[in-house]
Amino acid sequence: MEDIASRLAVIQAEIASAAQRAKRDPAEIEIIAVSKTQPESAIQEAIRAGLTIFGENKVQEARGKIESLERGVWHLIGHLQSNKAKDAVRLFDSIDSVDRLELAEEINHRADAIGKTQNVLLQVNIAGESTKFGCSPESARSLAEAINNMPRLTLCGLMTIAPFSPDPEKSRPHFAGLRELRDKLQTDTGLQLPTLSMGMSGDFIVAVEEGGTHLRIGTALFGERLKLKQQRPEDPSFIEST
Repeated sequence: MEDIASRLAVIQAEIASAAQRAKRDPAEIEIIAVSKTQPESAIQEAIRAGLTIFGENKVQEARGKIESLERGVWHLIGHLQSNKAKDAVRLFDSIDSVDRLELAEEINHRADAIGKTQNVLLQVNIAGESTKFGCSPESARSLAEAINNMPRLTLCGLMTIAPFSPDPEKSRPHFAGLRELRDKLQTDTGLQLPTLSMGMSGDFIVAVEEGGTHLRIGTALFGERLKLKQQRPEDPSFIEST
């Protein structure tokens, strides 16, 4: 049976090949190992394989792992309710799913209370799916500028989730759209937004070709995951493929 180290080696080779085609430096591309529903033993195996960045969907599920392992860089990649912002700020190095002004303000307030500068990404619903969270592309500029003016937040870039499809090429226009939106925001506002978090297990190669810097990879690293009983594909917080 393949272990995480073996799967990681294959993924890294695929990333390097895609980066070469896109005339990019593979060193600028990070893997976020999506560890939701994975036991601590699997995360420890991933750390031994050389992975250092982990992504979790739920604050409550992540709390025990983060506090127990005391290792790694942790990204919150799932939808965040404002009433969970206090714990999210305490636990996560980056909150990648900021999609509304009220949430940004609450994160800023909670970060200020503990003297922390919190890295965040602006989640954009680039495909306009009614079942997905994220701000609209049209509102991205005003929200990005508002976040940039909050003293305890550092806006590092944008994040999106492409519509699920077994064909990775279907993700390409959405990834290209996020890159183009990022480029326009930088030109129009002067903001520096180096991070593009896009691409998962089924389409990360396309994401690399379209400029992705952070790839959220779960199944391709850990194997098929256990689905939490309360999560279903129709639940907007359920990410179909990582």
